[in-house]
Amino acid sequence: MFFYLNSTLTAQQDFKYQLPPQTIIDLVDAPATPSLSIGVKAGKILVMNSPELPALADLASEELRLAGIRIDPATNGPSRSSYSSGLKLMNLDGKNEQEVKGLPENPRLRNINWSPDEKHIAFTHTSENGISLWVLDVASAQARQISKTYLNEALWGAFSWLSDNKTILFKGVPENRGQATAPLKIATGPVVQESLGRKAAVRTFQDLLKDSNDEDLFDYYATSQLYLVNLEGITKPLGEAGVIGGFSPSPDGNYILVNKYQKPYSYSVPYNRFPQTYEIIDINGAQIRLLASLPVADNLPQGFDAVQTGFRNPSWRADAPAIIFWVEALDNGDPAAKASFREQVYFLKAPFAGEAIASVKLGMRYGGISWGKDDFAIVNEYWRKDRRQRSSSFNPGIEQPELKLMAERSSEDRYNDPGRFQTVSNEQGFNVLLFDQKGTKMFLFGQGASPEGNRPFVDSYEIKSGKTTRLWRSEAPCYETPVKITDTENMILITRRESVEVHPNFYTRNLKRKRISQLTFFPDPMPGLKNITKEMIRYERADGLPLSGTLYLPEGFKAGTDKPLPTLLWAYPNEYKSADAAGQISGSPFTYTRVGATSPIMLATLGYAVLNDASFPIVGEGDEEPNDSFVPQLVANAEAAIDKLVEMGVADAKKIAVSGHSYGAFMTANLLTHSNLFAAGIARSGAYNRSLTPFGFQGEERNYWQAPEVYNTMSPFMLADKMKTPLLLMHGIDDNNSGTFPVQTERYFDALRGLGATVRMVMLPHESHGYRARESVLHMHWEWIQWLDKYVKGN
Repeated sequence: MFFYLNSTLTAQQDFKYQLPPQTIIDLVDAPATPSLSIGVKAGKILVMNSPELPALADLASEELRLAGIRIDPATNGPSRSSYSSGLKLMNLDGKNEQEVKGLPENPRLRNINWSPDEKHIAFTHTSENGISLWVLDVASAQARQISKTYLNEALWGAFSWLSDNKTILFKGVPENRGQATAPLKIATGPVVQESLGRKAAVRTFQDLLKDSNDEDLFDYYATSQLYLVNLEGITKPLGEAGVIGGFSPSPDGNYILVNKYQKPYSYSVPYNRFPQTYEIIDINGAQIRLLASLPVADNLPQGFDAVQTGFRNPSWRADAPAIIFWVEALDNGDPAAKASFREQVYFLKAPFAGEAIASVKLGMRYGGISWGKDDFAIVNEYWRKDRRQRSSSFNPGIEQPELKLMAERSSEDRYNDPGRFQTVSNEQGFNVLLFDQKGTKMFLFGQGASPEGNRPFVDSYEIKSGKTTRLWRSEAPCYETPVKITDTENMILITRRESVEVHPNFYTRNLKRKRISQLTFFPDPMPGLKNITKEMIRYERADGLPLSGTLYLPEGFKAGTDKPLPTLLWAYPNEYKSADAAGQISGSPFTYTRVGATSPIMLATLGYAVLNDASFPIVGEGDEEPNDSFVPQLVANAEAAIDKLVEMGVADAKKIAVSGHSYGAFMTANLLTHSNLFAAGIARSGAYNRSLTPFGFQGEERNYWQAPEVYNTMSPFMLADKMKTPLLLMHGIDDNNSGTFPVQTERYFDALRGLGATVRMVMLPHESHGYRARESVLHMHWEWIQWLDKYVKGN
């Protein structure tokens, strides 16, 4: 007679969702602070309420995973989206608040978009049967559905206003399309792919097409028809149906840029890399010009700065009636190629005949254009390899204009970030640069990173001289961020203001008169966090690199007097090419403690100290890549944080856990593998075997065969026999993030279990990379509280 006693390797098939303490439940269920959409022309503010966390049943509805996207077949739209659940209107001064009338029952509102004259607001409502188009009359605060045709949002892109303020162009479900083809139960043959010597290295993607059944389903749900509908609800089709991706009407409303995807589809890349065309049609649906026909983009050169050859990034010039711009690589899209210039921008004016006209030529990769006026625009460039960014002005109305440098810096250098130029919606509803009354100055909003923490600012920028003048800066003890300038003559802007003791609300600030008045009076959504203490702490790594983090402590705790606390360190590694930039401070000591539903900060209410967003820089200067010394730098970062916490009297070195999400989970597993610094670890939705992401991951450009030692050393799976610290692994079963397939956690757990480690794996049904369902989020909190109580607090 044989008995098999399995006391430690339990499957727990009938394990039910658990609840954390009521304190945590209350924090998870706290309502989100409403968001604002500001209509300067209308003199109105739209207040949008967010719903509570969805129930698990909402995530469990049918979902199709096709060509890199996830589709709800019932609605023909994205299966996982965020919505607004209610709308209000009020004046710019906060007065005359009105509930929007006529909204659908159980509103699930998205794609909220003002008309060019801001007399109406269009939005979509997602019901059980489809996605419908609605319009809100701003003057009466009355909403109504304006078309019975359901929208097709399978490939995103819902609708656009035309500049006449009374017509909306939208992508709809074709009439009489019939039923989707039933999948074949028995295959008619094998799925075959082959490569005939052409390099086609791509990163790992989720939810790709797998067979002809998937192709048929993708065609069915992605095929759409363009429609025009006016405010009276008269709807008419425009042009031919197809697998339409993007569409954009010209500022004058006479033309439409249309992007369509073509067969043959690829099984190795998502839909946005499929063969595709760009064409211009007129407002009656007739083709004016085929701009480009592009092949599948599955063989880009190596490197983050690699791009597809040929036609790229088309868009309308926002300040002109109908001029199309695009960019083409001059180096065949290969960052390794030597080239004085890497990009050429072209434009073509209506009626779009003849050859394209060359505009600016760029030395780095094209990063977009901000349009201003006839003779002024700003083009942005970047080079990811060495973190360079550049902004230059040019005259968009002439051929091959010269560039005038405005700013150049490292993207890592937060302290010298000049901010972003502000825009305004013009008469056609397109965003253009915001100028002062004389047209000689523009305005910049910036985070204002500094050694004292972030201090957001507003600057003016004199176009002729390039001189900036500081108009306003957030002052201690408050943290205040500019939201929108509503009056350039009197310099009135809306801000979001908070402090350690005062929860966030929106304010109106008059810079000329130096006056401020409160605009909204939203209640404190999380009073349960009000009494925990918060401090930005600074310390140094052994090599002298400055580090920082935000420390949260339970109510009433006195460091140095009270007994040290069980502690959680939460972090996420970041790569840098500059040690100076890596040591810069981020965040602010003056923000109110308001956390997301999955935040570890809530543990401070249960007697834990939490060091949140601890600095974990990985630096590789010069020819050295950051990951060449990933592990020793990771350990050094952790040692510095622990030493600081112990020195402060906050933590006991034997009772500290480490945790992180995604790349932070990868960090956690590596720290437990390569050190004995922690009592336990919690790794959420990570990747642990880098041989399964062989063509690069995170900030790593090299492939596995170019840097096998780096890949192997950084893979906790490869060193699973070294794990001696209790580790809780969590993952969403339906994770769609590139590189963090759920099998990463499953196989890592199998390895650790087989080698005798103390490990627990929790796979959350129906969850993707971030956890959303209320049941999942509450259970997640229960799991890590149980784990920390057992292996840290009880250590």
